[in-house]
Amino acid sequence: MDLFKAITGKNPVEYEKAAHELINTPDVELFKKLVKQDDFLFDFVKNNVAKRIKQACNKQNFKNIIEFTEFYSPSYDVIFAEILIEFGGDEYFNRMKNLLINGSDSQKKYALKYFSYIKDSNIDDILPLIREYSKSKDEYIANNAIEVLSAFNDDVSKNEALSALDSDDEFEQYNAIKFLVTYGETEALNKIIEIMKKSSLSENIASEILYLIDINTLLECDADNAILVLCNIINAIPEIMHPITIMDYNLLEIFEKLYHEDLTSSSALLLRMAKEKFNSLTENEEYLFDCDKNTKEYINTINAFFRTVNDNKLNSLLYDELYEDSDFVFFAVDYVNDVEELETLLDSSNQTLLLKVLTRLKEKQVLSASHKELALNHITSDNIRQIVEVL
Repeated sequence: MDLFKAITGKNPVEYEKAAHELINTPDVELFKKLVKQDDFLFDFVKNNVAKRIKQACNKQNFKNIIEFTEFYSPSYDVIFAEILIEFGGDEYFNRMKNLLINGSDSQKKYALKYFSYIKDSNIDDILPLIREYSKSKDEYIANNAIEVLSAFNDDVSKNEALSALDSDDEFEQYNAIKFLVTYGETEALNKIIEIMKKSSLSENIASEILYLIDINTLLECDADNAILVLCNIINAIPEIMHPITIMDYNLLEIFEKLYHEDLTSSSALLLRMAKEKFNSLTENEEYLFDCDKNTKEYINTINAFFRTVNDNKLNSLLYDELYEDSDFVFFAVDYVNDVEELETLLDSSNQTLLLKVLTRLKEKQVLSASHKELALNHITSDNIRQIVEVL
């Protein structure tokens, strides 16, 4: 019997036998193969395998999973933690502490996940080490460490991240945001959104925000900020964010509701951006070549909805965002066609916005010397002046 096919398959007799053989042997090579195939197995298959492993464990054989900890997969770390907590007791608390300190990177990841589930134990002696791991360049070590710090309400690391939000370094800010999102610090949400509005990493930050708060909840609390987050996310696909992430946000329902019930200048802009993006995704096969069938069907369904949307209805509202202090002005410039409306922004004090408007006028083949001269009256940055002069 092919144990890999059996443990990932649908036949209960076969997968139960394979799971018991995996644990009882223990069959390290089979587990290594499961980890190696992680990227190629559907999530529901990996979830099934994890449940089968847990069901195969008992007081006599559970200790064999330690043999598998040299091969890390986020598909199995929670199950391993649950098994060790259920059957291991204090002995495995100390053993996992040793793996955390002296183990391989893979073993440290499993150990960190374990400690994020041991909330009623004393880990004060290893908290400094876990704080250090939370800054690791290895994404899984860092995230699993932050989960431990969150589980134990570690104010030292949280306050350090909160302070870093005030940094002048955008990458330090972004790292702090990622920490606070994984930590689950919802009280930092408003400040994170304000940072997103000004950061050159706005699209990356927007993608983090929706791990901190559900988009529908944010829409109910603060519609404009929620729409701004979605504008950045739509803008990030597919270059920064993979199209498969679309499945996480219930976008079709949101788009339909905004169009039929809550159409404003900001939501009209989001819909205008999304209409163009989803049309582009469906027209270019390379964007979706590695998406699964469900993702492709969902994207096509959204695109079909946008074919029913009245462009004129959307476009008529975009001009309301064409002012310097609008959070949406940089997006609006891309979709406004009226030259006179664009020209009203040429006395802006925002030099980046001026460059954006001039670039848009050039794209429309209407850029004139007087446009440049008017903008240059407000530009003090040498770098921006040089770009403007060669437009």
